[in-house]
Formats: sequence, structure tokens, C-alpha cells
Amino acid sequence: MTKAPVIEPLKIADAAAGLRHVFVRDLVLACNIGVHQHEKGQPQRVRINLDLGVWEGNGLHGDRLENVVCYEDIVTRVRAVTADGHVNLAETLAERIAALCLQDPTCRSVRVRVEKLDVFEDASSVGVEIERFARTQPRSRG
Repeated sequence: MTKAPVIEPLKIADAAAGLRHVFVRDLVLACNIGVHQHEKGQPQRVRINLDLGVWEGNGLHGDRLENVVCYEDIVTRVRAVTADGHVNLAETLAERIAALCLQDPTCRSVRVRVEKLDVFEDASSVGVEIERFARTQPRSRG
């Protein structure tokens, strides 16, 4: 009997590197996505999961929202991306979402999973997961 490979849990929070893990789980949105004719003009449900590695700077956030990555802002921006017209590929949507997350100067890495939920009756989802890194050095917020 062959054992299925074990997928190691993602470690993003890293005290030694000064990283905090900010995440969004199971955001389900209607999205115009797909390459097939029957998918065009018909919104489909997609599930989006995000994992951000955020530079903590001096580690002091002072209990102030402006000193951290706001997941409400991230969700609002992801909603805008999914509402911004038709996209052919889940890969393209994932890249767009990764790019918007990396616009934050403290975001060092992002892992994006995009899943189409209603493609096959006998599969809960199909999709793609990507990981991208910031190209610049981290900057503090203030």
C-alpha cells in the first residue's frame, strides 16, 4: 500500500526573521472566470485563501490599525479584483491577487490559493496555489 505524500504546514510567522502571519481563509466570491464558452457570462464561485508574511519592523504596533496590515482592506481589494471583468485562468486571478497584496510595503511574501468550486460534481474544488515574494526591502509604516 502506497502512502499519500504529507503536505507540510506552511510556516510564515517567523520571530527570527521578524515576520508575522496575516491570513484570510475561505473567502467565497462570484467571479467571471474560465476559458470555455459555457463559463463566459456566467459567474462561478471561487474560494480564495491568502497567507501573507508581513515584516513586523520594530514589533511595536501600539494597538493601532495603521501599524499593521488590515485584512479588511485586503478582502475589499480582492473583491474588487474578482469583480473587474472576465479572467480566463485561475492562475491569472492568483497573480493579480498576489500583486495587490505585495503592494503593501511591509508584505514580504504571499501565498494565494484560488479554487473553482463548481467545475466537477465529484470534486469539491479545482484550482491553483502560488507563492510570490516582494522584490524590495521592507519599510516600516510610519
